[in-house]
Parts: sequence; structure tokens; C-alpha cells
Amino acid sequence: MSALLDVSQVCKTFTRGGLFSSRRIHAVNDVSFRIDAASPEIFTIIGESGSGKTTLSRMILNIEQPTSGALVFDGTNLATVRSSADRMAFMHKVQPIFQNPFEAFNPLKQLDRYLFMTRRRFLAAGDQTDIDVAVDDALRKVGLSLKEVRHRYPHELSGGQLQRVAIARALLSNPKLIVADEPVSMVDASLRMSIVNLFKALRDDLGISIVYVTHDLATAYYISDRIIIMQKG
Repeated sequence: MSALLDVSQVCKTFTRGGLFSSRRIHAVNDVSFRIDAASPEIFTIIGESGSGKTTLSRMILNIEQPTSGALVFDGTNLATVRSSADRMAFMHKVQPIFQNPFEAFNPLKQLDRYLFMTRRRFLAAGDQTDIDVAVDDALRKVGLSLKEVRHRYPHELSGGQLQRVAIARALLSNPKLIVADEPVSMVDASLRMSIVNLFKALRDDLGISIVYVTHDLATAYYISDRIIIMQKG
């Protein structure tokens, strides 16, 4: 069975301090796992703060480069993804959901402009009517609509609504993998389960695999197909 994501003996070491007082920090130490292309799943990386889980997720997103080991996504070694065209092709298939939805959007920019721009960037643009339909479809998959979001600024939505907009934005590129780093930690407790259940629907209905990064054991055990626990890398 072919791998969607193959993480093989990945290590990440940071050097801190000056010339005479430097020290090496092993943020990620010999981590390996595999997500199969034919079996969409929610794969959870769980650990306390400082365990290395966010560093690992940043390597999966190709934001950080491993010190050693290899990450292969959909047959492509991420070490070879360097040109703008290659990076755009990678971003087409892998999308992030970040911890704080209020930091993901410029407070002075209307939310629908982000969605329209994402649609034009990753897919054939078409006319504005086609773009509106595509954006509305993505929003309806997360329980919103373009009518609710059009011309609105981030501060006009709740944290839960804004995180749903962020997920809809990720869906516009038709990704194969979503990397969600603490996606419910900044959302009210009453809304967390709705976001978590949305991830299950994305797996079941759209066939999207999700790398779910969290320190919350309760949500991890509720939605995960598999879990790895990280401690000190």
C-alpha cells in the first residue's frame, strides 16, 4: 500500500547560545510513522509543551528542515521541494490549521477576500460567480455560508466561527492532508466538540487525512485512529 506520508527516523537539533556556551537541543529525536494513501485517518501527535510535537508538525509542513532522517509526501522527498512551483504544488496538497484563528487573519482585511484569493491561487479561477459557488461550498462543509462571512472582518466572528473559516480556506485547495496544530485550544469549551467532529467528517466524507497535534488527551482519544505520544523529542 502506497504511503501518503512517510516519516523516517526524523531528528531535529537546535543550537542555542554563543561560541563558548553553546548547547544542543534535540527537539525531535528519531521519530518514524507512516500514513497510508488508501486509508484516510486522523493521526494524533500528543505531548506536553516542549515535547517537540510542534517542531515535528512544522517539518511535515516543510517549514522546518530535519537535521537527519527523511519526510516523503505522496512520493516526493520534502528535501527536494525548493522551487516556488514545487512549493505551490506541495501547498496544494497539504494545508495547515493553526492554533489561534485570530492570528491567522489580518484584522483589517475582510474574510471573504482571503477565501477568494485562495481559490484563485490553487485552482482555475473562473468568473466571480464560479468563485462564489466554490467558496460557499467550502464554507457549507464547515457549517457556515458565504452570506454569513461576506464583507465581515475577523473580530465580527467568534473564535469557533473563525476557526471554521480557517478550515474552509484549507479545503479550497482540495488537500490530501491537513496538519492541525492545537486547533481547539483557543476555542471555547462549548465549541471544541463541534470542531473535533468536523475533522471526523472531513476524514469520513472527503477522504482527507489529518495530523492532529494536541496536548488534550480527551479530544485525542475521541477522534484519533492512531496516536503517538512525544516526550522530550
